[in-house]
Amino acid sequence: MKEATMALSVSMGALLLQADLLEDPAYRDDGLCVVGIFGKSNMQPGPLKDSLVNTLADKNIFSLLGGPEDGGSADSNIQAFYNQENRVLYLLLSSVCDSRQLLRACQSLSAATTHSDAHDFWKGLDRQHCLHLLYMFSVCHVLLLVHPNHTFDVTYDRLFRALDALRQKVLPLIRAAIKDCPVSKEWKLNCRPCPPRLLFVFQMNGTLKVWLESNICPSGGNPDKPKKHSPRRRLQHALEDQIYRIFRKSRVLTNQSSNCLFTVPANQAFVYVIPSTDEDPVGALLGQLRSNCILGDQDSTPTVSGPRRYQQMRRSARQPGSSGELSGMSMGGQLVDCSLKEFLWQHVELVLTKKGFDDSVGRNPQPSHFELPTYTKWVQVASRLHQVLISNSDDDMAELAAKVQSQVKVLEGFLDADTKFSENRCQKALPLAHSAYQSNLPHNYTTTVHKNQLAQGLRVYSQHARGVAFQRYALQLHEDCYKFWSNGHQLCEERSLTDQHCVHKFHLLPQPGEKPDMDRNPPILNHNSRGRSTSSCNCGRKQAPREDPFDVQAANYDFYQMLEEKCCGKLEKIEFPVFQPSTPDPAPASNQAQRLPGESSGAGEPVRLKEGSTAQSHTPGDTSLSLALSLGQSTDSLGPYGEGDGPDAQVQQKRPSLIDRQPSTVEYLPGMMHSGCSKGLLPKFSSWSLVKLGPAKSYNCHTGLEQPGFLQGSSFLLPWDLVIRSRSEEDTGLTEPLDGSTSSWPAPNKALVGKRGSTGGLGRSRRRDDMARVFVGFEYEDGRGRRFISCGPDKIVKVLGPGGAKDPATRVLNADMPLYIPSPSQGRGLKPHFAQLARLFIVVPDTPLEVTLNPQVVKS
Repeated sequence: MKEATMALSVSMGALLLQADLLEDPAYRDDGLCVVGIFGKSNMQPGPLKDSLVNTLADKNIFSLLGGPEDGGSADSNIQAFYNQENRVLYLLLSSVCDSRQLLRACQSLSAATTHSDAHDFWKGLDRQHCLHLLYMFSVCHVLLLVHPNHTFDVTYDRLFRALDALRQKVLPLIRAAIKDCPVSKEWKLNCRPCPPRLLFVFQMNGTLKVWLESNICPSGGNPDKPKKHSPRRRLQHALEDQIYRIFRKSRVLTNQSSNCLFTVPANQAFVYVIPSTDEDPVGALLGQLRSNCILGDQDSTPTVSGPRRYQQMRRSARQPGSSGELSGMSMGGQLVDCSLKEFLWQHVELVLTKKGFDDSVGRNPQPSHFELPTYTKWVQVASRLHQVLISNSDDDMAELAAKVQSQVKVLEGFLDADTKFSENRCQKALPLAHSAYQSNLPHNYTTTVHKNQLAQGLRVYSQHARGVAFQRYALQLHEDCYKFWSNGHQLCEERSLTDQHCVHKFHLLPQPGEKPDMDRNPPILNHNSRGRSTSSCNCGRKQAPREDPFDVQAANYDFYQMLEEKCCGKLEKIEFPVFQPSTPDPAPASNQAQRLPGESSGAGEPVRLKEGSTAQSHTPGDTSLSLALSLGQSTDSLGPYGEGDGPDAQVQQKRPSLIDRQPSTVEYLPGMMHSGCSKGLLPKFSSWSLVKLGPAKSYNCHTGLEQPGFLQGSSFLLPWDLVIRSRSEEDTGLTEPLDGSTSSWPAPNKALVGKRGSTGGLGRSRRRDDMARVFVGFEYEDGRGRRFISCGPDKIVKVLGPGGAKDPATRVLNADMPLYIPSPSQGRGLKPHFAQLARLFIVVPDTPLEVTLNPQVVKS
């Protein structure tokens, strides 16, 4: 490997991919020591780990001025630098523990990221960092843990225990990955060249420096008797004792070093404290320049390699001013402090001389395996491990890499303490939330009750649950409550036409010809709201209780067909056309064209309203559909009868004919007929009924309708006087020639009819013959069977004395009558009662007179 080639660091992947190009034949057979550097950094201008590599290599390998805007991502990555002269390969691990990577990670998080998503993001980075650390513990001989202050971070204890557990899980997978590599059996068995030795490098801050300087000659002490060790060395010894006790207590370090994740030396220093830098930047630059000049003079000596170069480097390092660090000059008999390079090289020398690490302790220490590989062998093993643990780029190793990723879950119990606490807390809150949900619940309840109880359960849950698992266990609470509700406690959600729930639990409707079955799951039942009302039959002469209807057919057809057999079956009636299917599976019409309000219904006949509700609007509070029962276009519906013209102007309005458009035999009209229905569609059943109660003389205008259920004084129909221009026989003899001539004289002593002073009998005869009285009544009926005739949209008929109703029918004939109005007889409850427009009574005199009415439900 050429010196110019290794002037800069490269990424781990690039180093492995270009291994054949980078290797120099002159060093091909020499051994290789791999040093890994990882740890944390603070917000100092230059990264501590990068500066350490520059110091150890005596070269500016890593730029200390790079920032988060220099590209890259927040992921962990490994940079490599190979110093061929010293046969040392440096691996530098960067992660979110560094300020640069941490800033990149913060910038990648958006403002809309939830707390749970952000926690998953950080824990994903931690898991990736652990895999990189496991890789470095598997390929390095010596590891440097760098920390930005002089206090040991006890979180490393939990991290190393997690890595040890993960390593034990993935050892079979790593063995399978490197089984074909040209290394020793011990390496293949233990998946590492040796148990790596872990060294600790701390940095001294300014406060500690002042304290140490003051303790060199402490006040009250004897300055003539200095201590054997310097304050910095005493700090290093204290840190070594503290770290060793912590790791021994947690079983990270044991007596047998071959079974540990790493080892620490028993008789060598493994903690080094970097003294704080001088606060004078100019003096620091001059000292650095002076040291570089001295190193330049020493470079003129013949270059040696191996242990002899290390001995020469040790002698040069002890010379005053040979390093930018404190050289540890002797002060009053104190031992001289070594430099960082000397601290590291006493461990590297054991690797390069193939002595290995003998760090096992106890009565019967077992020697650990050790191997010093060549660069080519090490690259082959490191490449396989990189593909399995980190890159996952090789298809041959894809299966092993997937299995390794599945074993990463073992890290959650060690690293994710927040999630573990949150899960324990949320698990304790779930039973409390379930109890709050199930409190005061009926056996069967609706969706509204379920949502209200679920909100109460979530309120209790939110009072006790905490942490990142809050959302996950809240979803579990949703699922548990839904399962409890749907497992035999769900009430049928079907509502009747009067907006009442079915009282049965969730069930299926019986098919045609199928009987109800309670034993099936779900049971087969008909809907029932336990609501009952009282209604009259088609003719209105009989009242009977009825069940609360759930569809239009039960409301407008089935009940009246049942009463028709008992009361109205013998009356004369007109059948309306209904749908006649031509296919075995007809479908309801989906897209109905809107019709003008003036268009007539498909029945084409004057009808008596039985039920004014539709399938789309059945509640009293629904104002989307209003009933307009008028004659054609209200005021225009009276036609020639309202004008008082003669018989020559009596032109009957043409009725709609079904011949104009044949009804469909494939699609039927859902619901009932109204003005918005498409032409050519017929319903499967008729919601209207037209019956004849009897002759006109059967109605007495002085007593009203003699039917049950009417309120007192409200059973009288409204009179409608039609003026008819007819002539009596006397008028015909006076004005028209009886013998066919052009004119004739009146008979002697015969006065003209209608002349003032003439006989009153002829005048009364003219008034009687020119007027025809028709009676019309719009009947409303509420759910309790109370009936009344309305004389306007907001007024009912109230006759207290003899003589019948005084209000004319022209008001109701020229107005749009509403479908529902408040019932005049309200109960004591808070729920209002509404009366529905149910029937239209028409009394036509027994004369050769034809009256055409065109009632229709107008869809607003």
